[in-house]
This record gives sequence, structure tokens and C-alpha cells, in this order.
Amino acid sequence: MSSADQSQRAGGEAASPPGSRLERLRRALIGALGVGLCFFVLFEVNYGVLLPQSSLAVFVGAGLLLCFLAFPLHAKLAGNPWLRGLDMVLGLAAVAACAYVVVQTEPAFEHLWSEGRSLGNRAGIETGADIALGLVGLVLVLEAARRSIGWIVPALALVFVAHTLYCYYSLRSGMPVLPDWLFPHAGQHPRDVVGTTFLQSLGVFGPAASVMFRYVFLFVVFGAFLEMSGATQFIMRFAERVFGTRPGGPAKVAVLSSGLLGSLSGSAVANAVTTGAFTIPMMRSNGFRRHIAAAVEAAAASGGALVPPVMGAGAYMMLEIVEPQVTFLQIVQAALLPAVLFYLSIFLIVHFYSRRVGTPKREGEAPPVRRFDALVFVSALGALILLLLLRFSPFRAVTGSLIVILVLAVLRKEFELPRRLRYLTLACFAAVAIVHQLVWADTRVDPSFRQVFESWLSSGIVAMLGLIVFGLIHRAWRPHILGALTRAARNGIPLVAASACVGVIIGIVQQTGIAADFSASIKSVVATNLFLALLGIMVTSLVLGMGVPSVVCYLLMATLMGSLLSELGVIPLAAHLFIFYFGMMSMVTPPVALAAYAASSLAQAPVMSTALAAFRFSLVGFTLPFMFVYRPSLLLMDESGASLFAGGAAGLPPLLLALGAAVVGIIALAAGIGGYLRAELSMPLRVLLLVSAALLLVPDLGGPTVGLAVNGLGALLFAALLVVNRPVTTAPRT
Repeated sequence: MSSADQSQRAGGEAASPPGSRLERLRRALIGALGVGLCFFVLFEVNYGVLLPQSSLAVFVGAGLLLCFLAFPLHAKLAGNPWLRGLDMVLGLAAVAACAYVVVQTEPAFEHLWSEGRSLGNRAGIETGADIALGLVGLVLVLEAARRSIGWIVPALALVFVAHTLYCYYSLRSGMPVLPDWLFPHAGQHPRDVVGTTFLQSLGVFGPAASVMFRYVFLFVVFGAFLEMSGATQFIMRFAERVFGTRPGGPAKVAVLSSGLLGSLSGSAVANAVTTGAFTIPMMRSNGFRRHIAAAVEAAAASGGALVPPVMGAGAYMMLEIVEPQVTFLQIVQAALLPAVLFYLSIFLIVHFYSRRVGTPKREGEAPPVRRFDALVFVSALGALILLLLLRFSPFRAVTGSLIVILVLAVLRKEFELPRRLRYLTLACFAAVAIVHQLVWADTRVDPSFRQVFESWLSSGIVAMLGLIVFGLIHRAWRPHILGALTRAARNGIPLVAASACVGVIIGIVQQTGIAADFSASIKSVVATNLFLALLGIMVTSLVLGMGVPSVVCYLLMATLMGSLLSELGVIPLAAHLFIFYFGMMSMVTPPVALAAYAASSLAQAPVMSTALAAFRFSLVGFTLPFMFVYRPSLLLMDESGASLFAGGAAGLPPLLLALGAAVVGIIALAAGIGGYLRAELSMPLRVLLLVSAALLLVPDLGGPTVGLAVNGLGALLFAALLVVNRPVTTAPRT
């Protein structure tokens, strides 16, 4: 997930000498904390024992401690035992600050509350101890974010803190007041800044951390267990089975596998590294140049989180954020066609490029697809979608899918469990679920089917937690279960730190009202010009997304800009998808294209050449958001945001028009970039094809009539080029 993934190059592995006592302690703590954090999240989101702010404080505190243990002060200082000891001290200080919030919030610790009131009831009148612990926690949140995701987000948070402090003191000390274009407001006293950002429920323990806790982190755990179960191998083998023996087959394997895997992981960088380790060498052996092979992988990896139904947990964040609220089915329906068009574009570019350079077909049979791995993948994804369609909450649905993964994993041969023990384990799982059902289930007289199903699902979750405990105890299972839990926690560390740091910004923005001022100011600049507003949001999202995880970029931009687009008449869901798309496209936007950087390191290719090629391959991803804002039929919606087919077949003509223009435009774009259509293209013909693509993919800036005329011109140009670009045939010799 953006720079978070790349930052792990400094995390933990390049630390003290492996045999040192401090290093062994550090690794043991990371493993134990990782397991504990995953268990806590799985249990708490499903059963909710603690108050919301307390559960977030535990989540953030554990994440910060893991961050200080796994990420050194600086990569070059990772081997210094004194500094690693300091990291432990800082981690414990972060835990103390978060634990203080728990103690001062939970009714169980009421006898320890300052002045006999909980922290929430002391808003604005916090004690000296509150402020001191809050200040420590705030500083450590900024430092943890700097270590795990880089300096951009902490620096941005400090700018907002400095802004509110300057506004406060400028109104009270005769200092120059900020000009209107810097959004002056009443500001906040330093005590209020600490209270807003760390002690109360708007900042560090606010909406960003809540979304990360309830949705995103669970999907990180889901992805880790899916990989453990062999589903990742199925994705790779399935893709190779479908495309492996065709021209350019390895590149097409990269496109398909990255789309499937990226939807589950949500991380462009992790996606590029995971699938690229297999596909980049395959592409190289198939005749692709190093930077092209890396670029194909980076472009394909960057779009994974755009693919429904999972969308790297993006769909579930939108369930929480979009106003008015939308259903899961609406989000999946809206995201479907743009995702298909994005991957169609990359697939066609790869196809035309392969035809031009003449990559050979791979000899021999593709490796067989293991039926059991396919069963795990289909069952897990099917269970997830089914539970979501039955309107279970996202965290309940993903937990239910985890039950399916773990039950099937018991039968996996790689776990080397004796046959009798496999059956005994499944019997124990069933017994725990039945006992829980008999003892703790709701005993109402005439429960509905849904209530019965939900009750058994709850019992299954308890049995699943027991199954994980068994896996940690049994020596054959332990490496797999422990590895999955530790990997999930490590991948989640940057997300925890990033969401806590973004919470600082969101807390100040919401407390001071700067978001409304910012939105009103931009609206006054663009007036009623929607295109300028979209262009500004695109640039801001791309710049911000270069240094932060994509999900965090979306959260921040949705807070600042989501209402602006709605005020300009954009369908709310289309506005949020627009922001989400460009957060992902930042992964392949030079000069800081993190997915391209990761892929280039695997291919040992020049970084900038890879980034520029990945940008070209992803070009349609920069036009699609504009297209579906101006043509919501691509989101299967009408102009009001209702389902396109709510009124019958009346929605079919605009859909066919928009889809036809998009598909033909994508073919023209792919041929122009790949340099091949019916035959190899000369440079003038490539340029004309790109012009045709631009005319077909341009949004309806002048209204539907003008848009139709422009699209028609592009289609005519494409048809003419299709006729001109005939394959050269040579007469047979006599």
C-alpha cells in the first residue's frame, strides 16, 4: 500500500546481528504482538467488548509498538543495539499513552478517572496529566508514521498543527493575520490541539483509525490466510493455464493474476512484488525488455484495488463514508465496468506490443491447476460475497470467509497433519461451535432463518479462534499459522501508523471547519466549472498518493473534497470512485511511482524508464474517472444516481453508446501505444490512432450532443485507420 510497502525494506530484517539477545527478543516480541493484534481485531470487531474509543486505542497502541520494533530510526542505523533499545522504550511510551486513553475511558477503571469523569466528559477541560500523556502520544504517532510511510504525511500533519496554532496566536497577540487564501480561522490553544488530535474521538482515535480497524486490517488478515491456504498459487497457475501458451502469454498472465490478487490485497506495491517475482522472469524469457516487463507488472498491479467485489477493502470504506449511504451491491455494480475497461486496456496493449515485437509462444503445457487450491479460492470468495449480499456487515462477512479458509486448510496436504488428526480437528471445531450454540445462543421462541444463521456464524467464529490457537500449538501447523498472522501484522503496521497520523489532520479539519472553507474557496475559484474541479482533485490526489498508502489518500481526499463534487452535481458514489481511482493511479505516476519502483527492482531495470512505460500502459486509468463522472451510465447509473435499469430498457441506449465509445477508444489507445493493429504501425499512424482514442475517450465537456459528435469523429478516424493498416501479403513464389 504505497510507500508503506516499500518502507518495509528498513523494517526489522536489517537490524541487530541475528544471534544477539536483543535481536531475538525483538523478533519474539514482533511475533507475539502480531498474533495478539490479529486475535484482538478478529474478536473485538465481532463481539465489541470495549467502548469504540478504547478498542481503537488498543489497536493503535499495539500498532505503534510494532512499528517502533520493526522500523528503525533510520535504515543505516538499524544495527545499533543502543538505538534498537531506544526503539523499545519509545514503543512502550506509545503503549502507555494509548493505555491511558483506555483507562480514562472504560467504566471498569472508573475509580482511576481524573476528577471522577471519563476522558470524553473532560473535553476542553483536560487535566495536566491528560495533556502530558496526549502530547507524548501525538509526537510518537508522527514519528511512527515517518518511520513506516515516510515524511510526507507527518509533515502535512505538522503544517495543519502549525496553521491552527498560528491562527490562534495571531488573533490574540498582534501577529499578522493570515490572508484569506490561507483559510484563517479562530485557531486552537495548544491544549485544545492535543485534546482534539489525541485525547478525544476526532483525531488519532477517529474515523481514519476506525475504518482501518473495522475494515482494512481485517482484509490484510484475510489476504495473509488466503495466501497461506494456497489460493495465491491457484491464481498464478490459473492465469498461466489460460494465457501461458499464447503470444505474449507471460505478460497476459501478469495482467490477469495481478487483477485477481490485487483485489484481495489492496496494495499495488505488494501486488507487484508478489506476482512480479513469477511473471517478470517469465516475461523476460519471452522476449520482453526489462523495463517493459516491469512496467506491465506495475500497471496491472496498480489496478487491483479497483476490481470488485473486494476492491482491497475500498468498497467497505465507501460503505462507511459515502453520503447518502449506499449498499455493497451498488458499489460493486458501479465499479464493475470501469475495472473491466481498465484491464481490457492493459491486456490489449500487451497483446499489440507482443504482436509487434514477435514474442514467441511458450512451448509445453502450463502447470496444472490444483483443484484443492481452486476450491479454497472459490469457496472463500464465494462465502465473502454471499454474506455481503445477505447484508451482513463487512467485518462479519470477511470473518465468515476466514472460517471457510481455515476449515479447508485443515485438509491441505502441505500442513502434514495425520489423517486421523485432520478429522479429529474438524470434529473438535464442530463440537466447539455446537457447545457455544447450546450455551450462549439466543433462545427466542420463534427465530427467523437469518437469526439462526447469524447465531451459528457467531459460534463458528468462536470455533475458528480455537482452530487458530490449535494451529499455533501444533508443530506441523505452527509455521503456517504463525507466518500468516505475523505477515498480516507486519503488512498492517504502516496502515495503523498512517491512519493515526491522518487522524491528526482530520481532527483539526473537523474541529476548525477548515474543510468547509477549503471546499467553498475552491468552489468560488472553479465556479460552476466541474472539469476544473475534477482536474484539481486529480492533481491533488496524484501528488498526495505518491507518499501515502492509497487507502489513506482516499480517506483524506474524501474528507477534504468529497462534498465539493457533490455540490457541483456529481453523484456521490461517482465522486468517491473518482478520488479512489486517482489515489491508485499515483502508484504509476512519475516521478514517484512506487509500484513501478518495486517492479523495476525485481527486473533490475532503470527506474524512470519503467515508471514512464507503466504510466503509458495505465493511461486509460487517467481517463476513465472523467468518463464515468460525465457518463454515469458506465457506472450502471442514470443521471440521478439510481440504477440504470430501474426504469426498464430505457437505460440501455446511453449504456451502449458510452460503452461502445469506451471500448473502441481503448482499442485505438492500445494499438497506438503497442504499435500494432492489423499489422505493424508507422509512427504517423500511431499518432493518428492516439488522436482517435482521445476523441473517443474525451468526456462530454460540451454536453451530450457535442460529445456524440466528437466520439463519432473519433470512430470514423479509427475505421479509416483500420482499413489503411492492412497486413502485408507476399505472393507465393512460382
